[in-house]
Amino acid sequence: MVRLSVKFGATLKTSRLLLERAKELGLNVIGVSFHVGSGYTDPETYTQAISDARYVFDMGTELGYNMTLLDIGGGFPGSDDTKLKFEEIAAVVNSALDKYFPADCGVRVIAEPGRYYVASAYTLAVNIIAKKVIMKEQSASDEEEDDDGANDRTLMYYVNDGIYGTFSSSRTIPVLPNLYKKPKPDERLYQCSIWGPTCDGLDRIVEQCSLPDMQVGDWLLFENMGAYTLVTSSTFNGFQKPDIDYIMSRAAWQCMQQICALGLAALTEEQCIEGVRVA
Repeated sequence: MVRLSVKFGATLKTSRLLLERAKELGLNVIGVSFHVGSGYTDPETYTQAISDARYVFDMGTELGYNMTLLDIGGGFPGSDDTKLKFEEIAAVVNSALDKYFPADCGVRVIAEPGRYYVASAYTLAVNIIAKKVIMKEQSASDEEEDDDGANDRTLMYYVNDGIYGTFSSSRTIPVLPNLYKKPKPDERLYQCSIWGPTCDGLDRIVEQCSLPDMQVGDWLLFENMGAYTLVTSSTFNGFQKPDIDYIMSRAAWQCMQQICALGLAALTEEQCIEGVRVA
């Protein structure tokens, strides 16, 4: 979904030219770095990338380089609700590394697992600040098929965060909301769209989803909002970034208090709390 090769990267043919030019300039090339892009759906992409990296290593050997580092990039999914699981990716990566870069080949392999670690660290709560009801024009046949009137309207919900804030990555990686209050079993659902607070027509968070008829002041929750969210947010149109609250279970808090008392006796309570936040 995020094609990094549009801006960065070199083809295999160009890689040879770069290695040859580096040799002419007396530069030391120590390895290969690649990134298959975020939001990929086929783990076999890694097999091809690692195979290509092996080819570049062999080019370097031909030119007299001793390349010892391979960076396989990142973009790994960090939540359980993705179609492609991290374990599936790991199996493909390990198999490809065993084939092209076995453990005794002397190459150090590193990765960039930022998304994997932090994607599930945050849940974003947004408040509905406005609502627009759009009535549909229906024919007689539509009315017969839609006795309960569920399809007679679409709803537009405006919330207090948007793509210029925490949802900046939703342009490329879609998000869907959860309800703060669970709907009743017989509660009617409507086709809805969700919009940010700015006056920009591009500030659309969710193009289409099914939600009940909610009111201004109700809340929506977006899970797994820890990657490429707060770090890329702005205060465009004067809307402030969301506040952050740190939450842990009582058992975890008691455990941290014990650590502060036993292992970090010299620290103040404020320092212990800050340590919990960092952790």
